[in-house]
Amino acid sequence: MSTEPTSIKVVAIGGGTGLSTLLKGLKHFDRRGAYHAPDSGREVFISGLTAIVTVTDDGGSSGRLRKDFNILPPGDIRNCLVALSEDEELLSQLFQYRFKAGAGLEGHNFGNLFVAALTEITGDFAMAVKVSSAILKTRGVIYPSTVSNVQLEALMDDGSRVQGETNISRSKQRIVELFMIPADAQPLPQALKAIAEADLITLGPGSLYTSLISNLIVSGIPQAIAASGAVKVFVCNLMTQANESLGLSAADHLRALEDHAKTQIFNYALLNTRPVSAALKEKYAAEGAEQIRVDLDAIRKMGLEPICGDFLEEVAGVARHATRALAQALLALADDEGKHSQQMAGISAKKRGSR
Repeated sequence: MSTEPTSIKVVAIGGGTGLSTLLKGLKHFDRRGAYHAPDSGREVFISGLTAIVTVTDDGGSSGRLRKDFNILPPGDIRNCLVALSEDEELLSQLFQYRFKAGAGLEGHNFGNLFVAALTEITGDFAMAVKVSSAILKTRGVIYPSTVSNVQLEALMDDGSRVQGETNISRSKQRIVELFMIPADAQPLPQALKAIAEADLITLGPGSLYTSLISNLIVSGIPQAIAASGAVKVFVCNLMTQANESLGLSAADHLRALEDHAKTQIFNYALLNTRPVSAALKEKYAAEGAEQIRVDLDAIRKMGLEPICGDFLEEVAGVARHATRALAQALLALADDEGKHSQQMAGISAKKRGSR
């Protein structure tokens, strides 16, 4: 067994419950001795974990705070703060607590109010997120994908245009293309730096358009991902989703992502191949949803290598990614790539020595 550990810097991009689910798994491997790759036996650990989170939500508690205080929506950020916190169970109860009564309070999450208050105190949303992370002792860094006051606009398959994430999600038409308003919204320099220095970059799981593509239409982010020397992995959803991905296969997801990025940004696609139970299949079918079809040949033709496995958990009648299995698969992939890079470097050194 190799005694030399492999330390990696990870950037996870996304939003909604998908990103927070992934972060819950990754954070447990940020310390020495937590994981050894099955093929090499090499110790692999995360020396830096960064989450880049979409900020386009305009509904619910986040939407109300956005209108009342002219701040970015804190909901997805809140989920990531909880996911990366040391005391996840207690903070989850506190930060996800929704007030059931009270003039002006009813319907708000405590965590959203916490971030909003810190934004007012610091005068800067990104700083509020940074301070929140310090207070909660998160095992990672969180950046909004942009600090501009942005809104989504979608071109639908009937030629109509719909503005606002909530309206887009509720539309009965299929989304053809997603746009950011303003189109020149810029990412944080710190986020671009994290992407440039990463060894592993993930996108997904999450709602195809409103959680994933919403990050790729921030000017500079897809270009930074494409230019990075990191291993780049698309983590595919388990099930299709109403108004975003009904009827779309895994390859269809990838085409939509790379069409909006306007460049190929992935090396790998991480795909669940375990079937859901009959009861869960029936439940999702009643909503018009189904398990995403894994079309391996189409993915390979796009120049990506599919990584298949059992990444499914069924929790309270819902399909969720198995966080630990997902994180371990990503670490193993990073280890394989690192081993390959070392082999190539060794070959190059031998060639130079023989000249």
